[in-house]
Amino acid sequence: MLTRIARRVNPIATRAFASNSCWGHVEGAPADPILGLNEAFKADTHPDKQLLGMGAYRTDDGKPFILDCVKQAEKIIMEKGMDHEYAPIDGIASYVRNCALLALGNDSSIVKDNRFSGCQAISGTGSIRLFFDFMR
Repeated sequence: MLTRIARRVNPIATRAFASNSCWGHVEGAPADPILGLNEAFKADTHPDKQLLGMGAYRTDDGKPFILDCVKQAEKIIMEKGMDHEYAPIDGIASYVRNCALLALGNDSSIVKDNRFSGCQAISGTGSIRLFFDFMR
């Protein structure tokens, strides 16, 4: 993991990190396939290409394209005077509770008696990674 981070930040740091006697034996992680898709997109010369793999839409000029639904959601946030701040480190409590209800059912005594614990995490793979780190 640290090797992959170092490689993205600075190739020189990767060499320095890999040569460290403590970590020199650690094999680097394989290239991220999603980031590889972005690089393949940049190299493709087809005039009508569209990049939809990086979680962001772009105009023909390469500028970010904000979907109408996102603009509407931002408008609602502003109209309701919501704070638009980062969520707490463990997530939004009502969201976590509603996820528990979804997973365990509306009639779950576990949820009704607050005998559950949860946290909100980004993305599917990010959440799975956090779960397995926790279980380890």
